[in-house]
Amino acid sequence: MNVVLGVTGGIAAYKAPLVLRLLTEAGHRVRVVPTTTALAMVGAPTFEALSGQPVRAEVLDGATAVDHVDLGRHADLVLVVPTTANTMARAAAGLADDLLTATLLTATCPVLLAPAMHTEMWQHPATCANVATLRSRGVAVLDPDSGRLTGADTGPGRLPEPERIVAAALALVGLSPDGREIARADLTSAGTDAVATPSGTSGAGATIHGLPDVDAGGGPGPMASGACPPRRQDLAGRRVVVSAGGTHEPLDPVRFIGNRSTGRQGIAIARAAADRGARVTLLAANVEAALLPDELAIDVVPVGSALELADAVTAAAAEADVVVMAAAVADFRPAEAGTSKAKKDGSGRRTIELVENPDILAGLAADRPRADQLVVGFAAETGDESGSVLEHGRAKAIRKRADLLAVNAVGVGVGFGDVDTELTILDAAGEVVATSAGSKDQMADALLDVVVDRLAAPTIGQ
Repeated sequence: MNVVLGVTGGIAAYKAPLVLRLLTEAGHRVRVVPTTTALAMVGAPTFEALSGQPVRAEVLDGATAVDHVDLGRHADLVLVVPTTANTMARAAAGLADDLLTATLLTATCPVLLAPAMHTEMWQHPATCANVATLRSRGVAVLDPDSGRLTGADTGPGRLPEPERIVAAALALVGLSPDGREIARADLTSAGTDAVATPSGTSGAGATIHGLPDVDAGGGPGPMASGACPPRRQDLAGRRVVVSAGGTHEPLDPVRFIGNRSTGRQGIAIARAAADRGARVTLLAANVEAALLPDELAIDVVPVGSALELADAVTAAAAEADVVVMAAAVADFRPAEAGTSKAKKDGSGRRTIELVENPDILAGLAADRPRADQLVVGFAAETGDESGSVLEHGRAKAIRKRADLLAVNAVGVGVGFGDVDTELTILDAAGEVVATSAGSKDQMADALLDVVVDRLAAPTIGQ
């Protein structure tokens, strides 16, 4: 497949070579078309070495043919990574003052823009209008991620990770990153917000191969969140408590009983809730400092053991509208923790007496500080001879009586860490409410969509 990779200026341009490598390693022929500002960040030799193609920025820069027409005519896909506010403004106005914008004017294939800029620029009315204009013409525009920006700034405007960009771009032409054919977004019908799912169905709120919606033809799909960028503020004024990570149950001052949870899913939920306008308290159980969010709307409370988490949940949930228990809580703890490091005694074995930890989720669901509080739990299951992942999850939903229970399969390389996952969301009766698959950010939004619907319902709780 012939791909044109546009690269515009800004510090985020350093991710463009990573996008280029993913495309070329997947077997696609890529022609890089940078702006002159982008070349100040990443030199032409880097792009030429990775693509094996010449790199030009200007229409008449060493051209032996009418490049802007030739590129647009023969491209199967155009993506611009990153896309600055200036480039979107020029594209929306139909300017063609360099090779990239001229190529955009001649391209008849799907086009994906991946914006990256400061929050104030992304949310400015001029940018909102330009994004709406481009989407109305059938251009797919990814919403930027929310997170740390240049300097100390934090908020929406961060360039999504290369893997997400490439997967979303390829989905527009009906391909998965590994080359399989999937259903493609329909960019031919302006004014629709429907995108095709892998099964061939379509409708607002669908996903493309487990990816966030790419707005097809101007309608505000979930990524577009309305005609103007920031995300819909459907949790504005709400207080949300999220637990994340895994508890450590001490054996002695050095050793502990723990689990494989990294906290990524809980952190994704906390960030998504903050993006939707909520004030969030994140109870972080042994989460690496590098993973912790630094958004002003998120208060991080570190905890260690299950008993510490139980106390933190009790304190934080007192005024919460929603509590999401995403942390992996140890079912048992040592009956006694040594005050000094235990030594080998030559016996070849050591017996440790374990006692049950309190069931924090079930206790909160049964004794809510507020009658209208929404309680959401997670069930990480492996399945065994006595039942499947879903069967164990359904039994847990009925037993714990949380309003919602998100069930996911876990194991070595499954569920834990920076990997895609699948969620089945059950109600307190064990009935399936929703299912979703994809990245942890996508699962966070899918879960919060259900939460928002429940908050809007006339009654909450069991």
